[in-house]
Amino acid sequence: MKTTALIEALAVCHRDGTHLNAADWLAAVRNEADAYAVQEGVAQALGWRLDRWKSGGASAQGPFSHSPVNPVVGTALLGVEAEVALRVDANGMPEAMCIAVELVASRWAEGLDAPALLRMADHQSNAGLLLGPWQPYRSLDWARAEWRLQLEGQPDIVRRGGHSLANPAGVLPAWLQHAKPPGGTVVTTGAWGGLHPLNGPARGRLAIEGLGEFSFSAAA
Repeated sequence: MKTTALIEALAVCHRDGTHLNAADWLAAVRNEADAYAVQEGVAQALGWRLDRWKSGGASAQGPFSHSPVNPVVGTALLGVEAEVALRVDANGMPEAMCIAVELVASRWAEGLDAPALLRMADHQSNAGLLLGPWQPYRSLDWARAEWRLQLEGQPDIVRRGGHSLANPAGVLPAWLQHAKPPGGTVVTTGAWGGLHPLNGPARGRLAIEGLGEFSFSAAA
């Protein structure tokens, strides 16, 4: 079965840092159900605990997409995303939040130019998640919150708002229908300002108004 073969091939890529050619695997992922099956199979093959997830949507009305997050920091990073992560209780309600930096990489030779379904199958190009200090969840004026991303050797990025859902917690209902996880699970909720390419190591500082700041390093 092509899907099973792709699960095995992607698991190898995670282990040894190799890449696959997208054209060879188009028939293995025909729809979102296939993509999610590949995600689940690779996570199981690699022994992930499934206690970290990424979830997001183009708007508050969706569509939404979800995937487990790699618990081990990856290599050959393409960039980082500035995010807010939530920790949920047993009912799926947010109980804590923190600044998060998602690391982005691809197991496809084409990188982020690979077809969308193949990128979804590849855990939406996730390569790990760095989390700042947790604090109690509370509603903030997300649309007006200023954030600053400082990456080593690059100009600062300073903006206000920019989250596609306006409220990071807006993704939780769709994620709960997909994942149905236990309490204590972490969900990172989508990028602020899209992907920020790297010109050097994934090291820097992310500050979000109302959440403080987080100095991060992928080597940490």
